[in-house]
Amino acid sequence: MRSGKRGASDGGSKDSRSSRIRRGHWSAHPAVRSGADLTTGERAADHLKAAFGSWGFLIILNAFIAGWIILNAVLGKGAFDPFPFILLNLGLSWLAAQQGGALQIAANRGDRISSELALSTHDNGEKLLALTEAVKRDTALLEEIHRHITALSPQAGTFPPAGERMATRDDAGEETT
Repeated sequence: MRSGKRGASDGGSKDSRSSRIRRGHWSAHPAVRSGADLTTGERAADHLKAAFGSWGFLIILNAFIAGWIILNAVLGKGAFDPFPFILLNLGLSWLAAQQGGALQIAANRGDRISSELALSTHDNGEKLLALTEAVKRDTALLEEIHRHITALSPQAGTFPPAGERMATRDDAGEETT
């Protein structure tokens, strides 16, 4: 588990903020493993998810396909993949199969992240319930102590306003401050 603490220079810089957005907000959560705590496969899944699920990937893929088609159309009869672009179709089918597997791996990683967050939330809830019970016990104990003190001294628990001293009586019964 990570400590979740960041240095002062990491707090609000634009680079830090954009880096957290790219990695996902969960990466800063102390209950979610990240960085060196991850296996190589988990790090790869995070990178695949970030790469395949981005506008950059879609733009590059579409530019590649358009370039492939234009190049082969311009080359005409000397094209390495003439119309109907069988080689391109084969490559895209292979890419789709690879992406399906890679995105399933990334989805499984997302499920593990959700599980880690849920477990952390459950553990925190259990701790809060235990603290609430302790506060209730302590409050009941303080009320019991107050009842006993009040029974011994009816003036107990009555305090003068802030800054004023409480009046007391001397041995002769005279009020003193």
